[in-house]
Order: sequence, then structure tokens, then C-alpha cells
Amino acid sequence: MSIKYAILGFLSHQPLTGYDLKKMFADSMTFYWSGNNNQIYRTLVDLHRQGLVSQEMEHPASGPSRKIYTITDKGLADLKQWVVSSPELPELRNRFLMQLAWADQLKPEELADLINQYEAEVQSKLLLVQDYRQRNPNAPDRTPREEYLWQMIMQNWEAYYEHELTWVCQLRAGLSDEQGSQPLTL
Repeated sequence: MSIKYAILGFLSHQPLTGYDLKKMFADSMTFYWSGNNNQIYRTLVDLHRQGLVSQEMEHPASGPSRKIYTITDKGLADLKQWVVSSPELPELRNRFLMQLAWADQLKPEELADLINQYEAEVQSKLLLVQDYRQRNPNAPDRTPREEYLWQMIMQNWEAYYEHELTWVCQLRAGLSDEQGSQPLTL
């Protein structure tokens, strides 16, 4: 994900501070950003320099001054140009699959433990996604179509984790069959 376009997207909904953006990334399952917070602020400076966002200083009666960023017409045009560009397929880097590739060297109980750990992580993530989807934070609802698009994004994440759980059951069943019907659970 390009942090530049995620920031422009959030700003297309409403003006925000760098701190607001930081919180939105931290709270978001859809727009997870693994970089550090300085990248958000550096990107805002770059966007301002390029004329894609404007900034205004706000001086509240109490508390520190803060910069409010607003997307410009040029920023909206750049965001739209990115939105209509060819979509990229997701990068599928799954450490667990790499572990499985060399898991034949494990004892059956060690392999079962590895699979159980992965399953527990996936179940936990699925519960988080389901809870997040119900709360629906940060989802703009300017139009019914936009609301539907955001719902479908969350449905995609939920389906991904549900698929992973189904796949883990198939993996476990196949390994049990391979090992003479010994159940592969702990």
C-alpha cells in the first residue's frame, strides 16, 4: 500500500492532523501501515510541497497548536488518477507456509503445535475483523455506494481469515490421513 494515497484518501473525507492520521492507521485493519509515524509526517510534508494538500495552523485556547491538512483539487485529481490505475494483486508473503515447507523434519506433536498456533492466531484475527466490521470506524459514509464499498472491503478480510481456518482444517485432516488416521491435534 502506498501511504501517500492512503493519506490522500483519508483527507478526501475530511481535513485531519498528522496525529489524526496516525490514529486512523493504528486503528485500521484495512489500511494497516507497518512503517513508523515519521513516515506519515514526512509524507504530509511531501504532499504539501507538491501542492496535493494544504495546511492551516490551528491555535486552540488550550493545548498546543496543530497543523490541519486538507486535500487540494490537485490532490483529488492525483488520488483519482491512482484509483483508476491498474490494480495490483496482493503480495502473498506467508511465513507459516514457509515454515510448512520444511516442517517434515518436525515430530508429529511439534507439527501439531505449529498448526494449532497458526489456527489460534487466525481465529483471533477473524474475531478482531468481525468486531471491527461491526464498529465500522473510519469508514466514510458520504454515499450509499461508498458505504457498500467499505463494507465489502471488510467482508473480503473476513472471508480471507475464514478461508484460512477452512484450509487449516483440511491441512490437519490430510496430515491425519497421511499418518494413518492419527488425529493431529493437541
